[in-house]
Amino acid sequence: MDGGAVVGWLGQAWRRLLPDAAPEADLVALLATLAVVAAAVLLPPLWRQVRVLVTVVHELGHGLVGILCGRRFTGLVLRGDMSGHAVTVGPARGAGRVLSTWSGYPAPGVVGAASVQLAGAGWAPPVLGLVTAILLVCLVRVRSWYTAAVMVALTAATGALWWWGAPALQAVVVLGMGAFLLVGGWRHLGAVLARPTAGSDPAVLARLTWLPQWCWIGTFAVVLGAASWWALAPVRQLVG
Repeated sequence: MDGGAVVGWLGQAWRRLLPDAAPEADLVALLATLAVVAAAVLLPPLWRQVRVLVTVVHELGHGLVGILCGRRFTGLVLRGDMSGHAVTVGPARGAGRVLSTWSGYPAPGVVGAASVQLAGAGWAPPVLGLVTAILLVCLVRVRSWYTAAVMVALTAATGALWWWGAPALQAVVVLGMGAFLLVGGWRHLGAVLARPTAGSDPAVLARLTWLPQWCWIGTFAVVLGAASWWALAPVRQLVG
């Protein structure tokens, strides 16, 4: 590829990163999107297939917050049962370990709420571009063939939507994925409440600190609640 082609490609990529005009409020499209999200989360056969998306955000939350806390994000593993774990290297105790461990359960809610807000404001193109870049970087951290297959598929789908998707489609998908992550984050929290294990994040946090598991679960619920309130602002405006 010659220099002119590279410059042209970079110019196209930059244009695709620019925000679009905020989409017009469409109650029918919004309700249809929310119906699809509800089906994906509430119907067990669908949830078993798509909950891996929530797991990916959960584990990347561990990894990316770990990096911000000075730890090294060295591995990402997803399993066929849709569970997973992220590996960060650093001190065995301390604030960095606590924050990186804590960040998993809030991550889907925070990312989901931000996606809903940004989609409603016309920022779906840069959101898709940023997500594609993050997924590409994280590909070098996968530690199993299944993880690689999931991450490659997500990267390809997100990248294709960013590069070729119409603005209206981009906005709907980003909003729908945001809503799915937010509701899925609540369902993940419900799962750890229903089936607590010694290796769960709240149990690890209880061993790392003097706070019991229920306190940490409470912090997850507070963050998810705040994220839900924030995400519902466009809906309240639309129906209000």
